[in-house]
Amino acid sequence: MNRRRFLMMTACLCAARAEAAPTVEWQGAGFGTALSLRLVGADPLRARRTLRRVEAEIERIEASFSLRRDSALTRLNRDGHLAWPSPEFRALMGLCARAHAATDGAFDPTVQPLWRARAEGGDTEAARAAIGWNRVRVEEREIRLAPGQALTFNGIAQGWAADRIAALLRAEGYGDALIDMGEVQALGHRQDGGDWIAAIAAPSGSRLAESRLLNRALATSSPLGTVIGGGQAHILGPAGQAPLWSTVSVSAPEAAVADALSTAFCLMERPAMDAALRAFPGARIEIAA
Repeated sequence: MNRRRFLMMTACLCAARAEAAPTVEWQGAGFGTALSLRLVGADPLRARRTLRRVEAEIERIEASFSLRRDSALTRLNRDGHLAWPSPEFRALMGLCARAHAATDGAFDPTVQPLWRARAEGGDTEAARAAIGWNRVRVEEREIRLAPGQALTFNGIAQGWAADRIAALLRAEGYGDALIDMGEVQALGHRQDGGDWIAAIAAPSGSRLAESRLLNRALATSSPLGTVIGGGQAHILGPAGQAPLWSTVSVSAPEAAVADALSTAFCLMERPAMDAALRAFPGARIEIAA
């Protein structure tokens, strides 16, 4: 089960009043999880056209960043290089670099070989030796990995997708929507005019907190929300760090930022987390438990 769904991150909607705006809801699948979208005040016919564009955008993002199918990412991992990467691919790599620097290396997409070794019972020492974001080369003409390296965007891609869908909806003229691409991005208000409210739950399902969202994203990570290799935490410390927190939830204007930080913060002491937040204005920790 995908860790984001396991955490039972749900949008808690108050009962709609009689004068509440009509809504159109959509559900789908992608990024290894269930996806949903709620459009407030949407004309059903116009919304149908918009949702077709949303589905096409999800397909396009998966064709770039998925590890579960043939994609630009899987080709990069297979070949060790990717010629003429798209501007979007380079932009995501740039955000990964910012998150890596801000978290003193706790966020590191080059942990993928270690993740596979843990999951499949492989050589973890050899896999750990391949880790190192500083050995990845990103240029306009090519992205190149060091020998033995592979990348995962599982700690940032769902947030990136939520941001891309939000941009699409804004361009289509929608100001009020709740987007769940495995991470949540809330635009404007819910149908009764109030802020969106997201519940944050522990892996056990117990409710830890709730967060009000207005043009704001929320991402939650739990190392044991999904387990690999006989019960090991799926969030791996690139330098051997053990998870320090059961659940970390971060909100930010951008879902990709919240996603990357919530992943890395599971491995970090609170003072280091606070220092990392300074690199991303508007980001804050909702809970670290």
